[in-house]
Amino acid sequence: MADRRQVAISFDSSDGLCFGCGQNNPVGLKLDFKWDSNTARAEFTPDRFYQGWPGVVHGGIIATMLDEAMGQAIRFSGLNCVTAQMQVNYKQPILTDDNLVITGSISKNNRRLVEAEAKVSLPDSTVMAEGSAIFVNMEHPDISKEKKQEND
Repeated sequence: MADRRQVAISFDSSDGLCFGCGQNNPVGLKLDFKWDSNTARAEFTPDRFYQGWPGVVHGGIIATMLDEAMGQAIRFSGLNCVTAQMQVNYKQPILTDDNLVITGSISKNNRRLVEAEAKVSLPDSTVMAEGSAIFVNMEHPDISKEKKQEND
């Protein structure tokens, strides 16, 4: 069995280069999430540069929107987590130039693992895609202890 890869993760996003939310990333989505104490919310209109088939937003871009919404809900809650597992349900095709509302929230937090859910909807609340994910809290004592033991 291969050894687990050791990667130092910095949660400093001040360079603004995150593909999902980085405002300095010239090819990123530049999603700007707001927090209402329960839900992270952003609006986005994908253009043709995010298409898969002509005129249809690429599924990977939709998955990225969902992952980012869940990640933002977690960040707004003061946690530093990474995605461990994610499930996406594509309900309807999203067209380029559709105005979208992207929301994410935490559904369960047991401190080490955080579960979240997200939706991409049209402004009339028609759900176009939804996702759920499990995130690992990188600052949980069990994770910190594992990292310390691996480095010893």
